[in-house]
Formats: sequence, C-alpha cells, structure tokens
Amino acid sequence: MPTSSLFRGVGDGADGDEMFAADGTVRSTYRALHDALAVLGPEEFRARSESLARSYLDQGITFDYAGEERPFPIDAIPRVIAAEEWSRVSAGVAQRVRALERFLDDLYNGQQAIADGVIPKELVTSSTYVVEAMRGYTPPNGVRIHISGIDLVRDGAGDFRVLEDNVRSPSGVSYVLSNRRAMAQAFPELFAARPVRRVAEYPGRLLSALQAAAPDTAGEEPTVVVLTPGRYNSAYFEHSLLARTMGVDLVEASDLVERNDRIYMRTTSGLRRVDVIYKRTDDDFIDPEVFRPDSMLGVPGLVRSVLAGNLVVANAIGNGIGDDNLTYTYLPDLIRYYLGQEPILPNVDTWRLEEPDSLTEVLDRLEELVVKPVDGSGGKGIVIGPAATAEELSVLRERLRADPRGWIAQPVVQLSTIPTLVEEGPEPRHVDLRPFALNSGGDEIWVLPGGLTRVALPRGEMIVNSSRGGGSKDTWVLASERSAGPGADRAQRPGQEVAAEDIEDPLDDGYDEYDGPREEQAEQRVVEPAPTTSAIPIIDAHDLEDDSAVPERVVAAAQTQGMRDQSQSEGEAR
Repeated sequence: MPTSSLFRGVGDGADGDEMFAADGTVRSTYRALHDALAVLGPEEFRARSESLARSYLDQGITFDYAGEERPFPIDAIPRVIAAEEWSRVSAGVAQRVRALERFLDDLYNGQQAIADGVIPKELVTSSTYVVEAMRGYTPPNGVRIHISGIDLVRDGAGDFRVLEDNVRSPSGVSYVLSNRRAMAQAFPELFAARPVRRVAEYPGRLLSALQAAAPDTAGEEPTVVVLTPGRYNSAYFEHSLLARTMGVDLVEASDLVERNDRIYMRTTSGLRRVDVIYKRTDDDFIDPEVFRPDSMLGVPGLVRSVLAGNLVVANAIGNGIGDDNLTYTYLPDLIRYYLGQEPILPNVDTWRLEEPDSLTEVLDRLEELVVKPVDGSGGKGIVIGPAATAEELSVLRERLRADPRGWIAQPVVQLSTIPTLVEEGPEPRHVDLRPFALNSGGDEIWVLPGGLTRVALPRGEMIVNSSRGGGSKDTWVLASERSAGPGADRAQRPGQEVAAEDIEDPLDDGYDEYDGPREEQAEQRVVEPAPTTSAIPIIDAHDLEDDSAVPERVVAAAQTQGMRDQSQSEGEAR
C-alpha cells in the first residue's frame, strides 16, 4: 500500500522499522496514527512540530549538554505499542523488579544466593556499589526499589529485550509527562484515532508509593520531600516537576538537619519532621558521615536516622549493585532462583569478561562487538567495535586485560527504528524504551503505561542518550478495543483492558496536565507553603546552632558540586 506524501520514501526497504514492514506497508499497530498524520500533510505537520519545540523552550524543559542548557528535543511522531504487547512488557518489568528486590534484600542480609552458588561471591566483594553501613537493614515495608527504570530494545525479531536496569535513581519520567501534555495540545486530533492509555496519574501513584514506605514513627500523615542537589543539576527540571505535581517540598541538603537520629526540614514556622526522602542525589554524596566527607550535597546523620528506623530513603541507599552491568548478566538466573519463574523479558546476549574464555573470545572479536563498563551510564565509556578506529580498539584491549571485571561485551543490537522528523523530512531513527515501575510493597508493582522512548537523532547513531544528541518521543500504549467504548468496565486482565477514564482524551474540557493525589490523601494533607526551590536555607532564629549554620560560600560550593559531580545515579535518561 503506498504511503502518504508525508512518509514518502520512509518505508521503502524498511528493515526493523516499527511503523513500516519490510515491504513498505504500514503495520497494523500504526495504521490509525499513520492515516491521521497523513491528513495533516507535510507543511502542517512541520509547522506544528516547530510549535511543539518552541513550547519546550518556553517552558524551560531542558537538559544539560556539554555544560549548556538546551531544550529537550521531542519528535512529533509518537511511538505506538499494542495492548497485548504491553501486557507482556509490563509483566516482564514487574517480574524483574521483584527479582531485584529479593536480590538486594538477600545481599544485605543472609546472602543465600551466594551460599547456593547462584552468583559468585566476587560479584559482591568486587563491587564498588555495596554499602557496608546498610548491612542488616530492611526497610519498614520491605521495599528498596520504589522507582525503577528498565531499559529495553527490540532485537532483530522485533521482540523486546532488557538492555540494562536502573534502580538507583532513574530519571526521565518528567519527559514522559511533558511529552504527553505537549502532544495533546499540539495534535489533539491524533488521539481520536485509537484509545491511548493515560500517563498523568504517575505523580499521584508515586506519592502513594512513597507514603506507603514511611516508617512506623511517621503516624497517619507522613511527610515526603524530594531531595535535589540543586538547580545546577542536569535533572533539576525533573526534580522540581515531581515535587510540584506530588504537592511536596523540594529541598536541598541545607534545608535539612538531623536531631536525635531524626531528620527535620527547616520551615518558616520551625522544624518539621521528615519521614520519607525521595533522593535525587548519588549515594556518595548523601551523608558526609558515611560517604565522602567533603560532600556539601548531603545531610550529616541521615544514614543514622535510616538505621534508627526514623527515616526512609527512596530509592534505598546501596541499590547501586542492582545497576551493575555484571549483576545484569545474572538476572535471568536470579529470577529463576528467587521467583521460580522463567524470565518474561530476556537479556541481550552478554559476555562476562572476568571469565577467561569469554575474555579471549571478546578480544578476538572486538571489532564486531559492543563493550560497556559495568558502572557506565548515559552511553559513557561504550565502545562500538564496528565504528571504532584501530587505535581505539588497541587501547580498549589493554583496558580489558587490565580490568576484566570492569567490562561486559554484547553483540551489536540493531535497534528498531521509527520515522522521525529531521530537516529533510521523516526518516528512520533508532530508539529504545525506558518503562518506569513503582513499588508500593506487597505485590503492588505498577508500570506506567508507556515510558520514555529515546531516539538517536543523528543519522546512523545507535546511542540514544541526549548527551549524544538524542531526543524523545511520546509513547502510546493502546487500550484494547473493548476499553474504548462508553461505560467500559474495569480490566479483568492487567494491561489488556482498562477503565474508560484511564484513556487519554485531550479534547475533554476537564483535561488537565496531571492527575493529583487521590482525594482521600489530599483531604488529609495540611496545606503547605510552595515547594522550596532555593539553595538558601530556611532557618528559625532559635534553630541557629554552630553545626547547622550554612555560610554563602558553602551554598555556592554545593551548587558547583551538584553541577559537576552528581549525575551518575540519575540513570542517565539524558
């Protein structure tokens, strides 16, 4: 079937494209969207796309690129995922989070998986992410991974595979929310073609998960705050947006103080107890008593407050080993061991270079493979063999021989493509997907319908991170056909059918940017001042003590350190 003038030539000989089959026909999942975009035509589509980009600049939706704040690129051609396929993806993500939860709990307590030979002891003893101070600690509701982002790619057969896990402090959900709102405003008619599941409930769900994690000392009204390194951090836009949409305070380290193994927030009316901290600061900076003594981004005594049972930090301190790419290679075995199940979403095939035979094979085939540092993020340190020079490969060989534990290798995965608007018109560009999951304890793991689709904008680029010039797309999870009709009932099968009110409707007069917290929660909350977004601490006169005064030079240093040093734990959506 011939394509419209908007997509002329895009589907010719497509290989691995999600919209077009190899013969150039439009895949059924994309048919309604393709036809709706075709009605707009090339000129109207480009004009609205440019308006979309300007709106991001006007709203300050930015990211840090080489030390410069730039508007985060959004492409106006959405990614579409069928309801049936999403059911499998969401189940696979939830399964992976459950296994990682069990692994982290086992690691910091009995270490039974090591005793049973499922993982080698060296995986733990050689990791720089294990925090000895957290040995023996179990959170009040048993949750360590309150928020996760699991990166997925499609393989050559079109099936999703897991590329890596992010369970420290995954970033990027702010772009999911912002992309949807922007698309609903710029292209409202596109949502009429097929029922698209909503994403706006994420902030309310996040708040519920954080409140559910509160310690027993919190009482009926736990106080939740978002801890940011400061406005110079590359993900500050996300920190402030999530605090605002949850209706909680955005604080910096200088706004918090420890008293008798409890953390308090300085307010204009005095100290207020804090029960849950959603940290967006790396573990190494969170508490100078335990980690880096020179850190000005942390709160002295914070870890003591956690261990005393008076504070919960989300995600838990010490989760970093869950992000370790070497741990990733053992996840299929850990799923079988802890859950007694087969993995729903397979890993990308991976070599562990600490195994001598694997190291030998990888060194022989280095020009064919992708090699990654186990602690890398944001595309940093990755070497793509086919694109590397002989000199780069020679240097890499020496590094692998010197530190095999620090690396893994994978085959080059030909990421799927989706038509993306560039200067010449829509062209295929490579994409990945980061679904976000929230864990409230028990069996309650909720996966946001969609997630962050990152797109590599330069032609031929395989690394999608914005640090390499990447952007994003709105990700549409289609509701099942039965969900689209008036009066649709609640789903009987998760991910298959959803309530009619959970379907996106930007033309509805009641459509708003984000869903707020549930009504019963909102009624219980005391009205608070606007979130604190300044690095200047709020200090009562009676609270001024020698150990809590924060001179201006400290504030300035903290801002600088936040900009330069603290980005690793953000999961590098940027």
